[in-house]
Amino acid sequence: MRVVCFSHSLRSCWNHGNAHFLRGVLRDLLARGHDVRSFEPVEGWSLANLRQEPSGPAALQRFPSVFPELAPVAGTLSPDLDAMLDGADLVLVHEWNDPALVAAVGARRKQGGRFRLLFHDTHHRAVTDPEAIGAMDLSGYDGVLAFGATLAEVYRRAGWGARAFVWHEAADTRLFRPPAAEGTREGLVWIGNWGDEERSAELRDYLLAPAAALGLPLDIWGVRYPPAALQAVADAGARYHGWLPNAEAPGVFARHMATVHVPRRAYATQLPGIPTIRMFEALACGIPLVSAPWSDSESLFRPDRDYLRARDPHAMRTHLARLQADPDLRRSLAASGLETIRARHTCAHRVDELLGIAAAIGVPTHPTRQETAA
Repeated sequence: MRVVCFSHSLRSCWNHGNAHFLRGVLRDLLARGHDVRSFEPVEGWSLANLRQEPSGPAALQRFPSVFPELAPVAGTLSPDLDAMLDGADLVLVHEWNDPALVAAVGARRKQGGRFRLLFHDTHHRAVTDPEAIGAMDLSGYDGVLAFGATLAEVYRRAGWGARAFVWHEAADTRLFRPPAAEGTREGLVWIGNWGDEERSAELRDYLLAPAAALGLPLDIWGVRYPPAALQAVADAGARYHGWLPNAEAPGVFARHMATVHVPRRAYATQLPGIPTIRMFEALACGIPLVSAPWSDSESLFRPDRDYLRARDPHAMRTHLARLQADPDLRRSLAASGLETIRARHTCAHRVDELLGIAAAIGVPTHPTRQETAA
């Protein structure tokens, strides 16, 4: 099967968590013997911002060695769209693409393209900014891949019916895994962005304040922290480190006692059941995790076994204090969370699901070359 993927960026994960997932999915497809081609803008928003980071250019230079299987081609709005689609069996177009590209690929499908075409939505815009998604011309698409059941239901109500498929994100376990040898773990870690005021209060209440109250060392990595956020971090006694290449996140998790899951408000209220990708990745690394209020309405995990649930800031402080004092609890949570990831939530599982969806919409899913070792 030849898969063509149009993403916002594979090279840059700056404020772009979907790059984590697509990298893992495409690597697994390649390992199974499928032909994969990926295209992205010459200078997309995420990439442009990454180039401004002090360590950004070096990270871009390391990309081919960190992800040697992937060779994204820049230039998604070039006049060679037909050449990009040549021989494709399945085409994936991520929602963070230019609407003109979304429409152009759909037009090729309507004009007789033999490939099957799926729109990949991994954002809350369908409910928080429906006009933005409504402006996308999806009339030529064969289906939608929605990263949660509640989002898929939004598309079903909009007329997609059975063509709206649930396709959660997952952990790339080629990258995210426990350390080969356990070392010293100290304090709390948060890897994530401030969130465009979508979770500012929650980060103060469920991350900064509990850590400060317990005197728990807190290290923070991420981007788009406005001055007020940086001041809040400093006032809490936490250490802010700036941008972190996603490939380095497992090493950071390995040095810390625990982490916290703080979903953006839309995923706690309007689109419940959709965790941040960091939840998958953290559990894959074997680090204990406590979640701020979030409804696991799809039973992706085993609450209170794979992670601890904090219903309010007081509960968050209580859970973090328990973890600080109880190494057996830390080991139990880490082992259970890792077990669930390996059983259900790796990028390999999502490729299995994608192949099933592809077969259901008429795509021949046999490999194009001999399979290689995963």
